[in-house]
Amino acid sequence: MPGDVYDAIVIGADVNGLAAAAMLARAGRRTLVLERSDVVGGSYAAFEFAPGFRAAPLGLDGGWLPPAVVRGLVLDSIPPDADDAIRAAKGGASGSRKGGARDSTALFLHDQPTLSVAVEPGRFLGVPSGPGSVGGIASFSARDTAAWPGFVERMRSMTRFLESLYQQPAPDLDASGAGELVSLGRLALRLRRLRRAGMTDLLRTVPMSVAELVDDAFESDALKAAIASVGVRGIRQGPRSRGTAFTLLHNLIGAGTAPSPAWAGRFPPGGPGPLTAAFESAARREGVMIRTNVPVARILVRDYAAAGIVLEDGEEIAGRVVLSSADPSRTLLGMVDPVWLDPEFVHAVRNIRYRGCTSFVLYALDAMPELPGLVNPETALAGTVSLSPTMESLERAYDATKYGRIAERPHIEIMAPSLRWSGQAPAGRHVMVARVHYSPYSMREGAEAAAGGGWTGVVRDALADRVTAAIGCVSPGFADRVLHRATLSPRDIEERYGYTEGAASQGEMMLDQILFMRPVAGWSRYAMPIAGLYLCGAGTHPGPGIAGGPGWLAAAEVLRAGRVGRA
Repeated sequence: MPGDVYDAIVIGADVNGLAAAAMLARAGRRTLVLERSDVVGGSYAAFEFAPGFRAAPLGLDGGWLPPAVVRGLVLDSIPPDADDAIRAAKGGASGSRKGGARDSTALFLHDQPTLSVAVEPGRFLGVPSGPGSVGGIASFSARDTAAWPGFVERMRSMTRFLESLYQQPAPDLDASGAGELVSLGRLALRLRRLRRAGMTDLLRTVPMSVAELVDDAFESDALKAAIASVGVRGIRQGPRSRGTAFTLLHNLIGAGTAPSPAWAGRFPPGGPGPLTAAFESAARREGVMIRTNVPVARILVRDYAAAGIVLEDGEEIAGRVVLSSADPSRTLLGMVDPVWLDPEFVHAVRNIRYRGCTSFVLYALDAMPELPGLVNPETALAGTVSLSPTMESLERAYDATKYGRIAERPHIEIMAPSLRWSGQAPAGRHVMVARVHYSPYSMREGAEAAAGGGWTGVVRDALADRVTAAIGCVSPGFADRVLHRATLSPRDIEERYGYTEGAASQGEMMLDQILFMRPVAGWSRYAMPIAGLYLCGAGTHPGPGIAGGPGWLAAAEVLRAGRVGRA
């Protein structure tokens, strides 16, 4: 019977999977979403790591929600407590609506985005949150104080171009049809709008290392390190690696008129939960069926066309189109029989670099720790505090990872999400999350490179001890406030979230893995070599940190290609 076949089956109920499903259902397609865990949200879903203490360590940065996604999906499920943040950020104005949806920035604004750097015990540098707020660096360098507004404006000019690029499919360099040529023409026009100086700056900056970028602009080591830390976030590269200036720009996408590195830790009001709820509400409103706790074992293929999926319990579900928000390798090498794929294509997928190298140590605290010398500590800890005071310390931490080791002094960023979002800890107590960069997915230190990539319980505890000691250097007595701690290595992240090698990026955001080369060259338009099979996750253009963007663009491509008929 026709009703037994779904028009579209979406694998994964993260924001990208939900965005794709909502868009397809809104176009009248009968759509089913299948989620391997027992809750929706993917990496935005919080979990309990100690009795009464919850955290979503991979959801600490909401990223950017493109206006096109807000308008297309009518995302208006904003929690009531967001209104104060919206009004504060807009000078008293309420969030605007267009087509029933609030301005996309409203989902992410909070009153004071912060990024601080521990220069030494008792002394911190606060990175300004905009071009006109330079008090945090004034005591470190008069030259940097004067240079800061111009630097922020440069970042804004370049991120504005990327924002427009990220709201359309990746450019097709082999385009021959009229529509594709028009799209390339629009891209060229946007580039020309930067004018000669802007184009030159963009083309010069993108391939640079973030170290070169900040060395050209500033003299303060602490300010350079703060900016560089955003340029290496989520990638296994050091600040002196080529192309990390682009990664900085990517991480500043959506920061509005003031793309300070402080905005790379922006939060949705109420935390990741309301953002996920907005996408889930949009999907359910359009009639999408969502099933949780149903891991997909494989994708059914008949005559080189997707025909549905098979769950791990053996249940078969028929579908005319299958979209996967899982990463490219997990989808194409794990769920598809390789007999249906060309060997050269399989080889290209196997060569995607994931290289997860970020661990997290989660702390349940009996009280908020003290950080002497940190101005407005509660505001600062609601944002991000970096413990790497120089680019040299960042580079040395990266050096250890190159040789399959955890650095003796890893790059550590701490934040206390319970200061911002309710429900993370019991009353009077707090959650602190330490993001530890770099800690390799696989270690190559003799016997440690055994099963589990070296991530034994002893190694996890040793890393947590190292992180606790580092925090204690700037927060005396910190260890005494710890009630419980839990460590998530890249291996644990892979197991919990299904990210290959523990890489939430679903593929490093470096220059050879972006735009028309994401996920692999020649297959950037979401459709895979198997007819009716599409990718819609962060492993596709425009990549991680663009909430709902890949899913929305993938669904648009499905509809444009006419792959989905009405039930």
